[in-house]
Amino acid sequence: MAGHTHKEHSGEALIDAARRSLTDAGEQWTGLRESVFQELARHDKPASAYDIADNLGAARGKRVAPNSVYRILDLFVRTNLANRIESANAYLVNTHPGCRHDCIFLICDDCGKATHLDDERVTGALRDAGNAAGFADVRPVVELRGLCTECAA
Repeated sequence: MAGHTHKEHSGEALIDAARRSLTDAGEQWTGLRESVFQELARHDKPASAYDIADNLGAARGKRVAPNSVYRILDLFVRTNLANRIESANAYLVNTHPGCRHDCIFLICDDCGKATHLDDERVTGALRDAGNAAGFADVRPVVELRGLCTECAA
């Protein structure tokens, strides 16, 4: 499998890396943005904006508007802090903020678990095809559905 290496972060190191990456992109790291990122990072499966808003609202004791969460998640996708899982209309935290590359997502149809793998041969070929068709700034989004090892057993 072709790919590259990057540092995976977790816990406070992930929060710090996300904060640095967002502020380096010229954006502010606000309290609500940090809360949304922390809530997203807590999930091992893709989470919807509504899931995040509901969980934050329960934790804060007051409603958090899903539209606000959507705007923050869109910002996180633009700045490479999160990835959008299109087929699930949900989001997954990027555990290596600041490292921009294309991911291929493997999504379990049974348990919903999503993992990613890097294969520049596949995503590079898609990017080249898009460029050859006249598109600029091509960003492949590849999702494969099936059963994870645990569910297939």
